[in-house]
Amino acid sequence: MHDYVFSNDFSQNIDAMVYTCGYEACVPGHSYGPALRSGYLIHLILEGKGIFETNGKTYHLSAGEAFLITPGSLIYYEADKDDPWTYTWIGFQGIKIKQYLSRTSLTKCPVFSYENDKEFLNCHEKMFEAYQLTENRDLIMNSILYRYLFLLAQKFPSKENSVENRRVEYVDEALKYIEANYSWEITVQSIADFLNIDRSYLHRLFKSAVGVSIKEYLLNFRVKRACDLLVHTDLPISTISRSVGYDDSLYFSRLFKNKKSVSPKDYRETHKNK
Repeated sequence: MHDYVFSNDFSQNIDAMVYTCGYEACVPGHSYGPALRSGYLIHLILEGKGIFETNGKTYHLSAGEAFLITPGSLIYYEADKDDPWTYTWIGFQGIKIKQYLSRTSLTKCPVFSYENDKEFLNCHEKMFEAYQLTENRDLIMNSILYRYLFLLAQKFPSKENSVENRRVEYVDEALKYIEANYSWEITVQSIADFLNIDRSYLHRLFKSAVGVSIKEYLLNFRVKRACDLLVHTDLPISTISRSVGYDDSLYFSRLFKNKKSVSPKDYRETHKNK
């Protein structure tokens, strides 16, 4: 029996999203595979037992345990003939899923126990409840997915990659912060404060990863946005200056000219009708 099964359109540009969830009380000996899956799936075993095979290993699992299926991995699973399992699952995809799961130990061992932690089961139950909604269903379900991924990273952390992953996170969060807040008077210090790390440490991480200092990147980002506004709108230069984070339009014009070798006015006149 299958309940709460749905399919959600998948976009290659989405960081993470749910594409299926469901529940099944398997008949004795029910099996799937050998086969490959295109997305990620996690099955929580509610009752009974069975076997899960992947990467040449066989896992004998029972109620309170779970298993992860990854894209492109050859898998096979089968319900026990005497005590068949009942399980619930969530399927998810996205361009950031591999990175998120690399923060967990599941990349080394795709099974885990949730028996003493009901938060995972709670996420599955909330997912099914969200499926019943008609408005904002995708937003609710994907918010639950992020909670689910956080729980995996928190409760089953990868010891090998934790430091390096955090460095990547700092740079990624800094880039997102700049994109979301460049129109305000943000500084390198305010970005470091937001990330709760030392300014010099952020500078070193950012320059190593991106190739330019974070101060230079912020300036380049603002100038690029200003160029877009100069060419595609008729807004006054003072308004454009404020829109990219500079209340002082004269100061903005000097920075712009240093970067583009022409004033904002001349840049607009040169590129407006091209």
